Amino acid sequence: MASLPPELMDFTKMFKSFDPSKMAEEMTKMLGQYKIPGVDMDTVVASQKKNVEALVSANRTVVEGVQSVMKRQAEIMQEAMAEMTKAAGMLGKAGSSPQDLVAAQVDLVKGGLERTFASLQEISQMVAKSQTDATSQINSRVTASLDEFKQLVQKAK
Repeated sequence: MASLPPELMDFTKMFKSFDPSKMAEEMTKMLGQYKIPGVDMDTVVASQKKNVEALVSANRTVVEGVQSVMKRQAEIMQEAMAEMTKAAGMLGKAGSSPQDLVAAQVDLVKGGLERTFASLQEISQMVAKSQTDATSQINSRVTASLDEFKQLVQKAK
């Protein structure tokens, strides 16, 4: 089975070549060609640059969140493997009767389920925080952008 290139596994490498200031420069050149009476194109360009920066920041937040979740999942997997090894050793020492063996197995399953549910809750909270942070950044920028647009329109009167 083919594996993904390493640069696709590390999201930071994917975004290193993305430069919002270059994008803003291109936008400035493009919008600079248009002259609309009463509209300050420098203000429009500055606002759009802030929009791009907000998107980049929100994407960075999401990428960092994904990386944190992936790292934590790997840690959880390592912990689970260590627990399984420990459990196998404990079962060998559980006692001679079938009842002792069943009791030990039930305790192991119960502990495993409790850890699994705690891990699921932890991962869910990490994902929710990342989404909330990214959404908050976008929401703040959208609000500011609308205020900037309103001021631009009022100046154009």
